Amino acid sequence: MIDIRFLRENPELVKENIRKKFQEEKLPLVDKVLELDAENRKTMSEAQELRSQRNTLSKQVGMLMGQAKKDPSKLEEAEAAKAKVVANAQRLAQLEELEDKLAGEIRQIMMVIPQIIDPSVPIGPDDSANVEVERFGEPVVPDFEIPYHTQIMESLDGIDMDAAGRVSGSGFYYLLGDIARLHEAVLAYGRDFMIDKGFTYCIPPFMIHGNVVEGVMSFADMESMMYKIEGEDLYLIGTSEHSMIGRFIDQILPEDKLPQTLTSYSPCFRKEKGSHGIEERGVYRIHQFEKQEMIVVCKPEESMDWYEKMWRYSVELFRNFDIPVRQLECCSGDLADLKVKSCDIEAWSPRQQKYFEVCSCSNLGDAQARRLKIRAKGSDGKTYLPHTLNNTCVAPPRMLIALLENNLQADGSVKIPKVLQPYMGGKALLVPKG
Repeated sequence: MIDIRFLRENPELVKENIRKKFQEEKLPLVDKVLELDAENRKTMSEAQELRSQRNTLSKQVGMLMGQAKKDPSKLEEAEAAKAKVVANAQRLAQLEELEDKLAGEIRQIMMVIPQIIDPSVPIGPDDSANVEVERFGEPVVPDFEIPYHTQIMESLDGIDMDAAGRVSGSGFYYLLGDIARLHEAVLAYGRDFMIDKGFTYCIPPFMIHGNVVEGVMSFADMESMMYKIEGEDLYLIGTSEHSMIGRFIDQILPEDKLPQTLTSYSPCFRKEKGSHGIEERGVYRIHQFEKQEMIVVCKPEESMDWYEKMWRYSVELFRNFDIPVRQLECCSGDLADLKVKSCDIEAWSPRQQKYFEVCSCSNLGDAQARRLKIRAKGSDGKTYLPHTLNNTCVAPPRMLIALLENNLQADGSVKIPKVLQPYMGGKALLVPKG
């Protein structure tokens, strides 16, 4: 959500940004919001003039009524002044109602107009135009066949999707035994990894109010992702970023408390609307999963430095698991409307012989802060909008796929990376059951 003053002063720049995001259908919204803004400013000006007249007229009525007691000829003038006060009050009420209406219409449109993207973002219509920036680790294709990830889990007695289907439907699973333990080991390692980076560990609420949802994501994402609790103003979170950024709603943060660097654990719930390919069966795309997230709230001038640090943390974590990864820069058409810049970290899949997304790092500029009225106060006493960033630390369902495939041995056993062995009771190898 951009600043209305910026749009007012730079309408052509805003339109060009919309074109860069290949959202030409939104171009008329710029002129529409300018029209509404002009009407609203005119309305506010008239209302302010009436408010400034109110005290003067009231004093005039009092004076004339006092004079009328001594001179009846002044009564007509006093009644005329009283009538004007009443008429002004009625007009002011109309204007204030119109102000609220126009402000609401402007806000609805402004929440649809995309954030101004960073100049470094590659231009393209969709994810097919995303740009590989750098690879870390050497991708390996073993000389033996790698089964589908759920088959690897089943060989270890580690998953039951049939029972989950009977209990909850598609998109759910039971994890069992060593696979369930490995799932938790990955989360625990991710937690400790981020704590060692200086982040504060947090467990947030798993449900949030609708105004927080509107503050942290676009309407399109909200509809396709969020589960709503029937009869209540509560939504299940799709990621802990939602409630973590929501924590600062309507707050003024002292500048000396910035940056806020937080790492949060939560279950996540997503509708995942739409059809997906065969490689997204199993536990790749599901309705419920757990995740360790990283969130930063910082000064605007520091946000790009934090963006760089955060995606590199993801690379470091995955390389600690001996998993080859690459950084993929998201193009303009693949950026959600609130994002200034974003990249994916993709892990190597020896089975598919290609990379797949495991982390997404995003700089949202001041968009969430503006929507949620989060402000920072500098040493000079002035307030400003801080920037917010988020990145996946680790989401075990996809992490498990990458870990199992990259550590699978020809005999069906799976090596446990050294950094995870303390979280697995010292186990170095998972061996198939029978």
